[in-house]
Amino acid sequence: MTRSAFASLSPSDLEDRFDAEAYVADDRTVTTVHLALTLGRPLLVEGPPGSGKTELGKVLANSFETELIRLQCYEGLTAENALYEWNYTKQLLAVQADEGTVTGDSPATGESIADEGGRNRSIFDEEYLLERPLLRALTVGGDVPPVLLVDEIDRADEEFEAFLLELLSDFQVSIPEYGTVTAEQPPVVVLTSNRTRGLSDALKRRCLYLHVEPPSLEDEYEIVRRKVPELDGAIAAEVCAIVARLREEAFLKQPGVAETLDWARAVAQLRHDEGEQPLTTTEIERTLGCLLKEAEDFARVDTELLEQLRAAAAAAEERIEA
Repeated sequence: MTRSAFASLSPSDLEDRFDAEAYVADDRTVTTVHLALTLGRPLLVEGPPGSGKTELGKVLANSFETELIRLQCYEGLTAENALYEWNYTKQLLAVQADEGTVTGDSPATGESIADEGGRNRSIFDEEYLLERPLLRALTVGGDVPPVLLVDEIDRADEEFEAFLLELLSDFQVSIPEYGTVTAEQPPVVVLTSNRTRGLSDALKRRCLYLHVEPPSLEDEYEIVRRKVPELDGAIAAEVCAIVARLREEAFLKQPGVAETLDWARAVAQLRHDEGEQPLTTTEIERTLGCLLKEAEDFARVDTELLEQLRAAAAAAEERIEA
């Protein structure tokens, strides 16, 4: 399957693939991802931490049985870290083995070595090039295009963001010593952002945009049931209702879907012999470390809030069934 084969992909086909991967997606998400695939456009996914942005890239790779190439962004990330690196040790050994026959035949660097036939070849060719994620995404072979996941692009510097523009618009990159590398089969590009800073208009213009929010109680319940099937259904409803109530508080870090799943697995592990017995306030308090990650947020959880969480859990099943 080449990238052009996505043109025959229907939204219902994509939804079926999501279902097979136990990924719950609303109609807007399915439609936006479908358009990104069929139009060959990068997809920028923004939203709070833990809302399933990274998981979307993983699910796409799994559902199409293709390679996931992940670039985790951070402050100070450079083009060389993300694109390529020269194997300097191998270059040095090649020059030394040639016993000083370095010539000026390479216009980019002025350095070449003689091969066995006496012909000069540059030490800045493919043999000495180490691929990093971006270059790998452009050169990987196979019938199915890889998924390039550029995770948390908002953590990278604006200079790196500008560097990405060539790749996002033309699916190519320029290496000064080597030349321009263009993808024969453009990758599926998914960029994620937690909105810790604003992204440039130039980057946004090159992408389709999807903003994700924490799911509704009903959708989150469906996610928990798919991802943590060992957890009793009634307890899963209580878990989701308690998380929904916690999100109403002005915490420094709201619990996301990832935290909900962590807590659901923890509850399933601790209560494997207790069946449908409702969660107690003691159990909730002792396991809050799965949901809250700031000391200031823990300090806000008092007896009154715990009782409110217990009340929300008690009403959860009726709300979900409704």
